[in-house]
Amino acid sequence: MGTKPLKVSEVNNYIKRTFAGDWLLSNIKVEGEISNFKHHYSGHMYFSLKDEKGKLKCVMFKSDNQSVNFQLEDGLKVVITGFVSVYEREGEYQLYAKKIEKAGIGDLFQAFEELKKKLEQEGLFNPLDKKEMPFMPKKIGLVTSSTGAAVRDIITVIKRRYPIADIVIYPVLVQGVQAPKEICEGLVCLDNREDIDIIITGRGGGSIEELFAFNDEILARTIYNMDTPVVSAVGHEVDFTIADFVADLRAPTPSAAAEMITPELDKLKADLNANMIKLNRNYNYLMEKLNRDLEYINRDLKYYNPLNQLKDKYQILDDLFRRLLISMERSILENKNKVDNLHSKINYLSPISSLDRGYTILLDKDEDLVSEIEQLSIEGNYSLILKDGMAEVKVVKINKGEFFHE
Repeated sequence: MGTKPLKVSEVNNYIKRTFAGDWLLSNIKVEGEISNFKHHYSGHMYFSLKDEKGKLKCVMFKSDNQSVNFQLEDGLKVVITGFVSVYEREGEYQLYAKKIEKAGIGDLFQAFEELKKKLEQEGLFNPLDKKEMPFMPKKIGLVTSSTGAAVRDIITVIKRRYPIADIVIYPVLVQGVQAPKEICEGLVCLDNREDIDIIITGRGGGSIEELFAFNDEILARTIYNMDTPVVSAVGHEVDFTIADFVADLRAPTPSAAAEMITPELDKLKADLNANMIKLNRNYNYLMEKLNRDLEYINRDLKYYNPLNQLKDKYQILDDLFRRLLISMERSILENKNKVDNLHSKINYLSPISSLDRGYTILLDKDEDLVSEIEQLSIEGNYSLILKDGMAEVKVVKINKGEFFHE
């Protein structure tokens, strides 16, 4: 005779009672790293506790988590005191936390902070290096998973807001060991295309380990060195990655990224129409004003006939012109006399003129002028310039003292 089959609920209840009777599971301390943390609106906290080899679901009810005096977040290493039991409705066992203490920062979070500090010191986050976003991009590149919600959200928003833009998708893995390499290849590929105006890279939300592909150092340097503006759209509003800091623009969500880089076409049309109306109104106003001004000018021209005024001024102009000619002739003559006087003085002071008056010029062997006795030397050869020629002379005697006497 076979064993009577048990109901699912009976099996789950049996396992629950077994766990409750286990001395270790009924009061246990577990150390691990928090991931997938969610603080429900009910006040309960749901998360996973993990290490390098495994993961354990956890829950901490509102009545128990009031004593937690620090912020729980992904990547935080903690020690949890509680008990392991079965959630009968789902048939899943989980750790029910009664007390949580800090155990230190998780390995992934620590690696994130170290890389962030390193790249920040190198200047990769400098706001002055951020490239300007194009106002109306013609072609938008997407480097993300082709099957995720992120790409669907981005395409939906772009097509709704700015349907005239073309979209080029480079499908990549967005988590796992190969993800950073594929994302880098996608970014470089689209950056090399001259027709791509802007690139969005990202994915939907997830735990710190699921988003860690966007905390890769090589990926960060690739984004920084690109010529095309890059928008990082990783996770939800509370998620931050290294890619967010180094990108030219950080969007809180993929949908927000699509909104931030595209104008709303309907609004552009409305603005253009409003500007055209304003331009026409200003044009009509200006034309009316110009016509009024022209009428005023024509009326003034008829009243103040310039020909009549010119007739009265002709004689005055002729007289002024005649006086100007006389003044110019007088000025020219005065200046000519001044020039002649200066010319006479120059000729009188010229060394050549002094030769005509009986003076001579003495030059040394370097053809420098000798004007003082100290420049002479016994047996020295010199050149003597006279009015009608030049002679080579030698000094045989030097008498120092003044030559002229009062």
